Amino acid sequence: MGVSLQKSQSVSLAKEAPHGLSQITLGVGWDVAKGGFFGGLFGGGGDIDLDASCLTFDANKTVLEAVWFGKLTNAAGTIRHSGDNLTGEGEGDDESIAIKLDQLDGKVEYIVLTVNSFRGQTFDKVANAFGRVVDNKSGRELARFDISESGPHTGLILATLSRSGGQWDFKAIGERTGGRTVHDLAPAARAVI
Repeated sequence: MGVSLQKSQSVSLAKEAPHGLSQITLGVGWDVAKGGFFGGLFGGGGDIDLDASCLTFDANKTVLEAVWFGKLTNAAGTIRHSGDNLTGEGEGDDESIAIKLDQLDGKVEYIVLTVNSFRGQTFDKVANAFGRVVDNKSGRELARFDISESGPHTGLILATLSRSGGQWDFKAIGERTGGRTVHDLAPAARAVI
């Protein structure tokens, strides 16, 4: 298991993958929160449809592209979304975004990972949520951020990837926000980089 991060902590991915890092996957997972005695007894409150997305920014913090369930790949094919999970059921990653770091356009300086509720379900209905980075070559988890940000918000700026001297740093953000689409979250994403 990789480095376990708390809110606002960061890690150099190059240090976690000393033999080189060319392709990663950003994974996001969650469960339905069990509500009280009867919620635990009867299995909770149904499905939770969260959407993992990412926004790329240049050095001037201008949005270059968004990759989300409505646009599964960027123009160059270097960022690919796994598709929409409507329930959050099952173990492991519910949605993931694969990134070919070694083939990204040189203009991309920041990648911001967001999670939002398109249906307007709030994060107080979510449990065991996490974001993680996996080295695709070795299959090893490099970093993980367990999300404890429950509440009445519909969006979360989960984490950032930033280019630093040709290497990438992963930072756990955990910033609550409103919004039901990745485009709604773009101003908050810009503010954290």
